[in-house]
Amino acid sequence: MVYSLAATTLTVAAPIGCDTSSAEGAESSTADASARSGVVVTGDDDEMLVLEVTAANRVVVRLPRVEVGQGVTTAVAMMIAEELDARLADVDIPLADARTKGSQYTGGSNSVSSLYGPARALAATARARLVTAAARRWRLPARTLRTRNTMVVAPDGRTATYGSLTAVAAQVTRPAVSSRPKPASRHKVIGKPTTRIDARDLVTGKAQYAGDVRVPGAKPTVVARPPTLGGKIRTLDDRAARAMPGVRAVVRVAGGVAVVADTFHHAFEARDALRITWAPGPLAALSDTAIRSRLRAAVPPLGTAPSGSTQVTGEFEFAFVSHAPMEVLTTVADVRADRAELWFSTQTPMDARDSIASAVGLPPSKVKVHVMRGGGSFGRRLNYDFALEAALVSKAARRPVKLMWSRSDDLRHGQMRPATHHRIRASHAGGRVVAFVHSTASVSESYEGLAANGGARAMAARAGRVREAGPLPSDSGLYNFGQLSGDSGGIELAAIPLGAWRSVDSGTTRTVEEIMVDEIARGLGKDPVAFRRTTLRSKAVRAVLDKAASAGSWGRALPAGHGQGMAVHEEYGSCVACLIEIDATDPKNPRVTRAVMAADVGTAVNPRGLEAQLMGTTIDGISTILRAGLHIDRGAVREGSFADFHYARQRHAPLHFEAHIMPSKGEPGGAGELGVPAAAGAVANAYARATGTKPRRFPLTF
Repeated sequence: MVYSLAATTLTVAAPIGCDTSSAEGAESSTADASARSGVVVTGDDDEMLVLEVTAANRVVVRLPRVEVGQGVTTAVAMMIAEELDARLADVDIPLADARTKGSQYTGGSNSVSSLYGPARALAATARARLVTAAARRWRLPARTLRTRNTMVVAPDGRTATYGSLTAVAAQVTRPAVSSRPKPASRHKVIGKPTTRIDARDLVTGKAQYAGDVRVPGAKPTVVARPPTLGGKIRTLDDRAARAMPGVRAVVRVAGGVAVVADTFHHAFEARDALRITWAPGPLAALSDTAIRSRLRAAVPPLGTAPSGSTQVTGEFEFAFVSHAPMEVLTTVADVRADRAELWFSTQTPMDARDSIASAVGLPPSKVKVHVMRGGGSFGRRLNYDFALEAALVSKAARRPVKLMWSRSDDLRHGQMRPATHHRIRASHAGGRVVAFVHSTASVSESYEGLAANGGARAMAARAGRVREAGPLPSDSGLYNFGQLSGDSGGIELAAIPLGAWRSVDSGTTRTVEEIMVDEIARGLGKDPVAFRRTTLRSKAVRAVLDKAASAGSWGRALPAGHGQGMAVHEEYGSCVACLIEIDATDPKNPRVTRAVMAADVGTAVNPRGLEAQLMGTTIDGISTILRAGLHIDRGAVREGSFADFHYARQRHAPLHFEAHIMPSKGEPGGAGELGVPAAAGAVANAYARATGTKPRRFPLTF
């Protein structure tokens, strides 16, 4: 169902994530029902994806998702341009402010799949009305008109831009031509590799982030934080800091002491001049070794193996991992007695607005959240702890602020992927696996700062992306492995802030299962790819496996100390295979030299964007398997910058990368997180084959 919004320009809206019958202010329109747009909405655009054609010949869609580098604005612009026969350069995709109802959740790799139908329906409806408006102007049969390049074209060559027709088109109640979206066979934009619509803005600095927002009176702000997680202030002497040039305010907040100043330079200098005595946090006596021990003990037992079977077992450990988006977390907040306005990048703007309103003592209707583009996220911006802090500082300082978390702030006090321990047992008999059990233990969310934040895992659970303690249906359902079982446990570590990291549970659970598949194959004396081919349940997964193996020349001769690894993954209605080649002649400093991925995501709206996502997930897999993790030393996070949080650099990237997109006429699936488990598993398997070892602790440098 597509609605018409009462406006002086052509404005149509499609519900997303809600029942169309619940739209406020709706009136039935029998005459328009045959055109699939039977309602005129006089209310706001909540719960809607809204398209407007402006008099300036711009096609504007206010997007209820956030752009954090994944390319969703480009993908939606392509959907709109396809159905509207508009030039891509004429389509604008601004981000919608926080709304009062509906869903603005960006996560679970579902943005493209959830918007594909509504966006195309919107544009197809708009095109039908614009053609009808042109037909009335020229007094020609609508069926004789064509559309291209954001205009309607008559048989005699006359043209009319959409902008010149928009006012008349807004009055059309029964289009004279079909408003159905095109069949895939007629697509000219969807499926064509396309450069991002914001590429030039990104490389020229025109793109606006929260740090670029200029609000009158908003002063740079930073926070002095405790050396240990959850540490509290015992004593504070801020006299020297207050006396320094440029300092406007010093404010105590839950996480430490905020300094508001004329410049960030002044703010950092004054922060360092604060004399604070800190009480240690609740984990001050705890370090990695003890955490790993407690996790190992919390893994539920595997039970009894089938009689007469042979066992292949493995135990695996994963360290904490920071999201570490390249753009540091920044919020501009202006909180006043009767209203509040904030600018920041968030994947959960509605939850953020409501929590901020509660924290500052205002009704949600008095809090406005402007959603800004984000320079990376990987799940970090599901949480809005930094924005909540900015709002409280602004309220206490009685002035607008621009609060920035430094890289050290976020690495040492921001959300992180929880550490986990995995125990797996595969039982085989007669040359096949007859039972597979996978039990896990994870650090559970208990950090008090997440209470007002909705909880990272609660947010991930909303998208069906996370498991709590309890029965664990193994992801190894990918394979014909007989009886599948498992369980999960957890430990609580008060003060450790946890967050849903890219691919959430799959990034560890599926990774270790793919490592085990290689070890099972080895135990059966079979080639890992051949074993997967005969054991996989899905034809689609087998097809991507075959493509990656063929394109990557699986089994080719390699020098000593080099190895190939393969892994597959299926999620979000999509599947992927990854082949990795690694040079581990120096086992302590391995280098991935080649990565080949094959993916089936249904209709790939923008294959170039999909290739970029797969490349990014490959870097994630390289990082979390070989180098990147966080240590806990006596209640404190050891790492504080990219100098010691060893995410892959350019010199660690594959010398050769290629992505193969499988042809498909199906609906789009998810892709943003899809490749992480496959890439991580393939890196680990390549390292194992190159070194003749069985890696068990990740990253390998820990």
